[in-house]
Amino acid sequence: MTILDLGCGTGLDCYILSKLVGENGKIIGVDMTDSQLEIANKYKEDMAKIFGYKKSNVEFKKGYIEDLESLGIEDETIDVVISNCVINLSLFKEEVFKEIFRVLKRGGELYFSDIFADRRVPESISNDEILRGECLAGAMYREDFRRLMAKIGWRDFRYMSSKESSIDNEELENLLGNINFYSETISAFKIPDLIEDICEDYGQFVKYNGGITNNEFYFDLDDHHRFFLNKAEAVCGNTAAMLEETRYKKYFDIIGDRNNHFGAFSGCSNLHNSSSDDGQASANSCCC
Repeated sequence: MTILDLGCGTGLDCYILSKLVGENGKIIGVDMTDSQLEIANKYKEDMAKIFGYKKSNVEFKKGYIEDLESLGIEDETIDVVISNCVINLSLFKEEVFKEIFRVLKRGGELYFSDIFADRRVPESISNDEILRGECLAGAMYREDFRRLMAKIGWRDFRYMSSKESSIDNEELENLLGNINFYSETISAFKIPDLIEDICEDYGQFVKYNGGITNNEFYFDLDDHHRFFLNKAEAVCGNTAAMLEETRYKKYFDIIGDRNNHFGAFSGCSNLHNSSSDDGQASANSCCC
């Protein structure tokens, strides 16, 4: 697999990934800061030696995550894009997600963690250098993020985890007022021809056959889909596609296809813990 790390910093995540993909895999780290990349590059040969590789499978590129094309990263060449609390720092988030969508292969995955807000951050706050450096001023409002993802082509994405972020600084808390922030990890697969904006029922089932490392007895696709070994589960069309059209295909039996449609998936309920401005459950992803 080829994995792209946006905002790789000193390369820690890249070297973890280097071990995970094996010697024949490839890791590309992108960052805009010379001092960070200097440290990242310093350990390339040492880490390859530790892993027993003939040569390093990691490459670092200096540039902007909004413009991956100028770094020579071509269309549909990446299996997984990751980012660890960096996208919120960008002033051009739509460009970032468009670039991610462009470089991902069909069936590829965006898997990233970041800070989100339960309402739009006022401009007076978003321009504050200290709050931006703390990854707060640039936090996206959850619903605007959902709308942006749909606009680009991700009509369904999944939450892997979500927890409220405490500020623990009275001065910053006074500046931020009643905005609540959340640290969230999100997964989104690039299957634009099959992913729909709600859960649709095609009478499909999936069965986990095992084989994924550290998932001997069950596999969690997201924060509300746990598939137990050898147990067939009814799923919506989106979930079936996320398992059948991606790197997970070899671990699952997909029972049924899309030849028959039975309306909206009856098991669909939004289990994510976010709320919209009016206090109602937010329809930010398909949750069957």
